[in-house]
Amino acid sequence: MVFAAIDIGSNAMRLLFCRVYEVDGKPQFSKEELFRMPIRLGEDVFIDGRISETKAQRLITSLRGFSELIKAYGVVGYRAVATSAMRDATNGAEIIDLVRKETGIVVEIIDGKNEAALVFSNHIEELLNPKHAYLYIDVGGGSTELTLYFDNKVIAARSFNIGTVRMLLDKVEKDEMEEMKAWLKRNTVGIHPLNAIGSGGNINKIFKLSGKKETKHLSYERLKGIYEMLCAYTYKERIERLDLKPDRADVIIPAAKIFLTVMKNADIEKVFVPQVGLSDGLVHDLYEQYRKNEKIQTL
Repeated sequence: MVFAAIDIGSNAMRLLFCRVYEVDGKPQFSKEELFRMPIRLGEDVFIDGRISETKAQRLITSLRGFSELIKAYGVVGYRAVATSAMRDATNGAEIIDLVRKETGIVVEIIDGKNEAALVFSNHIEELLNPKHAYLYIDVGGGSTELTLYFDNKVIAARSFNIGTVRMLLDKVEKDEMEEMKAWLKRNTVGIHPLNAIGSGGNINKIFKLSGKKETKHLSYERLKGIYEMLCAYTYKERIERLDLKPDRADVIIPAAKIFLTVMKNADIEKVFVPQVGLSDGLVHDLYEQYRKNEKIQTL
């Protein structure tokens, strides 16, 4: 069976098609297709507080295309969510209503706590050492979600308005950054060893740039080295020499900086990069709803 997930972020929006099948009674998730549109809603919202008509039309046009793809794929069901930029936009609810009328897609605006829970629903911790503690770090365009997992349960979770697009626009409040640092130190004190699990398109790209194949993690020093390398290139060079997409070549630097800040303040030496994100979490959630015979969205 195939499920579809739509993640409308502050930098880009994504449509993931994922096939789920069961082996020995356990679900296996196989990504089939991923479509990405770099609309960058946060560019409007973090400066003007609302989504412009131009961006709204691009969003609707893209979702109209997504709607047709979902119908053509014949999925069991879909779920569409919007995160930081949409929840901050004064006209967010109005645009969500327009999207439903124009495309048939029902979009939920989710808060930071919900976003963190969905990202964490990927159950990555099952692949790691249960005796260790992990801090799940999901860095997006508008916010960073932190989830601390220890002794087989979530012991703390928090969303901060610190994201890559916000940083590019110089719209991250100093108090918010200080609060994140304080939260990290307060909640991770005495927890050793503590490793990180990194989520989001930027950390996935950073991992690929590292050229590592034998392990699925990056050390703090290796990440710092890649950050310094990225800073040494101009925006144009990052596109041409590192083969980065234009909408990735600028946000990848603040993303690396956020990861380094989190790791430094939580005294974390390495970050695992399983290459999953919110879209994957949505599929996991859809599958669980399907198994429980709960109603899920269809087109």
